[in-house]
Amino acid sequence: EVQLQASGGGLVQAGGSLRLSCAFSGFTFGDYAIGWFRQAPGKERDVVSCIGSKYTHYADSLEGRITISRDNAKNTVYLQMNSLKPEDTAVYYCAAERYGSNCSPSPLMYDYWGQGTQVTVSS
Repeated sequence: EVQLQASGGGLVQAGGSLRLSCAFSGFTFGDYAIGWFRQAPGKERDVVSCIGSKYTHYADSLEGRITISRDNAKNTVYLQMNSLKPEDTAVYYCAAERYGSNCSPSPLMYDYWGQGTQVTVSS
């Protein structure tokens, strides 16, 4: 059974940092890509970053402030977010996409989703 568990969200002041974690089970990282998405109230779910075995992607609006990484031994993907802004406030989700050498920025391509973790950035 494929499972993903996102964690690490919280309340942070503008300019601060958070590291989100996505712990997964039921598959091997090489077979799936992992994506991070976020959704603010009343808005669509948008890609933040994704990582496959041979490719990573960052949203243009966030590049330079975020870093995605993986720990194969722990079956965990991390999202380091720095210089956070109030507009980064959202629920952050991690998801898994089959055939994981590349990764897609479209949430429609992902097969499994974690439950989400709330990030709130105060001004």
